[in-house]
Amino acid sequence: MLLCALCTWQVLVRGPLVDADIRLDRLLVGRGPRILTEFCADLGNVQVALPALAVALGYALWRGVRLPALAVALATAAVPAVVVPLKALTDRPSPLDPAATGYFPSGHGATAAVAYGGAALLLAHAHGGRPRWPLPVALVLALATGAGLVLRGYHWPLDVLAAGCLGVILLAPARWLSRPGAVGSPPRASRAPAAPDR
Repeated sequence: MLLCALCTWQVLVRGPLVDADIRLDRLLVGRGPRILTEFCADLGNVQVALPALAVALGYALWRGVRLPALAVALATAAVPAVVVPLKALTDRPSPLDPAATGYFPSGHGATAAVAYGGAALLLAHAHGGRPRWPLPVALVLALATGAGLVLRGYHWPLDVLAAGCLGVILLAPARWLSRPGAVGSPPRASRAPAAPDR
């Protein structure tokens, strides 16, 4: 939360982090194979991220993981409710077109963080914390999205960093509900022998 607040404050006052952000952006934009960087940036599109999340939500509900699924759905709905006012407040210009504004934070970055992070939480929670692979996969997808957005010049690095922080903040209730023993956790199978019938 503090990192997100710091990024927002620096964008509002055009502090030293913004100057460093601009220098870093100039070093990165246009790097990498266009087809790959465009593919990565597209991972944050709602047409890509939300269907992946919908599959995980459906699976979690089928497995009886209701409260964390509700928390993830609410976090997803909250993305535009949080991002749009911040874009209006900061009015940050585009890296490629100074006349276009409203680029902080990245909506695509926040969508990717919440959709893939939420899907990972639900998949892991539906199996009592196992398997562990969904969280690293979600992290790779969110980082790939952010990298694509910066390398294609769609967003400044600080836009993407703030979006990732927002994703973590919005998913905090779902993460809390997904901890072992939380309300709505799927029951763990007992290893004790069954009582004999009488």
